[in-house]
Amino acid sequence: MLSASAPARPAGGLLARAAAHPLFMCSFRPLFLAAAAYAAVGLALWTAFLGLGLVLPAVPGGPIVWHAHELVFGFGMAAVAGFVMTAVPEFTATPALGPRAALAMALAWLAARIAFWTSGTIGAWPAAVLEIAFAAALPALLGARLLRDPERRHTGFLWGLFALVATLCGYHADVLRGLDPMRWTHAGIGVMMTLIVIAMSRVSMRIVNDALDDARATVDPDAPEYRARPPRRNLAIFTIALHTAVEFLAPQSAVAGWTALAAAAAILNLLNDWHVGRPLAGRWPAMLYAVYWLMALGYAAIGIALMTGAFGTSVGRHLLGAGAMGLSIFAVLCIAGRIHSGHPLDARAWVPAGAALLVVAALARAGAGLPGAPYTALMFAGGFAWIGAWGLYLVHMAPVLAGARTDGGSGCEEWIAPAADRPHAGCSAP
Repeated sequence: MLSASAPARPAGGLLARAAAHPLFMCSFRPLFLAAAAYAAVGLALWTAFLGLGLVLPAVPGGPIVWHAHELVFGFGMAAVAGFVMTAVPEFTATPALGPRAALAMALAWLAARIAFWTSGTIGAWPAAVLEIAFAAALPALLGARLLRDPERRHTGFLWGLFALVATLCGYHADVLRGLDPMRWTHAGIGVMMTLIVIAMSRVSMRIVNDALDDARATVDPDAPEYRARPPRRNLAIFTIALHTAVEFLAPQSAVAGWTALAAAAAILNLLNDWHVGRPLAGRWPAMLYAVYWLMALGYAAIGIALMTGAFGTSVGRHLLGAGAMGLSIFAVLCIAGRIHSGHPLDARAWVPAGAALLVVAALARAGAGLPGAPYTALMFAGGFAWIGAWGLYLVHMAPVLAGARTDGGSGCEEWIAPAADRPHAGCSAP
């Protein structure tokens, strides 16, 4: 029992002490850590469900809806939130969001996950309110910064965030009406693909040009300069959005198949900007390049499935979700997670090993949907590869995300390199 003379704790003292921890120094830290942990735990539960009959949370729509929803709106939303809450202030030259915002959004994400997992018991309304509130907080926090930017170069993020809010609203509206909400999860994958294209154009401008700078300084003084050209990027975004809308309105139609093939062609066209020679083979450019290949293959597979009926669209969706989304998030979490925590890019072997495991996971899970394929073996191979990749990330990056900066910097600013070193890439705008 506290004595009468014991000083009273100030209101909010516990939260204030939590916000002072290095984990909440910047918004990406807790949300990137949550995304990586959730990726590993979520797939471990799903693999145990498929192989051992583990009972999953009884959410409306059943286990497949739980799995798809949590990939997009659990894992994906945590990564998107961490990225935009860090990158948008940098892109727009506005003050960083502070530790209280980081703590609040991390708790809001966790509350939404708990509400969704228990929605079969406590009802669907708490999950609807908390998930939509979390998603809506992002444009509310960042919208004014994006719109006040004189050149408005980054408003694509704002429209993408609004699209995620609308998709979640539609998902929960269907749940509350007793309808199958899976169509909204498919739409959410499309929104995620557009956000990946928008974000990767910013990240790649730094990553690829840094690789080209290295080449010019060492082996190829005539190496070209990389440009993420807006026409190609905008065409890819338009065709992805068009396919998402057509498939939503006319699922399983030939028109949806043609638009999927158009999206694949537009993404491959976008890759023409990337053909810059040997520097493309470096770990970071190659990782980002592979994201677009997985995205193009995913839409091509969906198009072929809808046009021919030779196999299901799950083949393409896993190339998009487990492949393009998983690998792009892994890359950004590795790049921005270190640079904005005050560390240089990681040159150790675990990074390409993790990326390779994610590619294996995507190909194995997609292959499991092909006729005559060894379904069980590929499902387990894909699950273990995915879990292994995110396990590597947690082992090597959790101490970085939860630890204090050691470079003399503060907050979310990029790594402060020693005077003799050239600055490395972050997630800054071009």
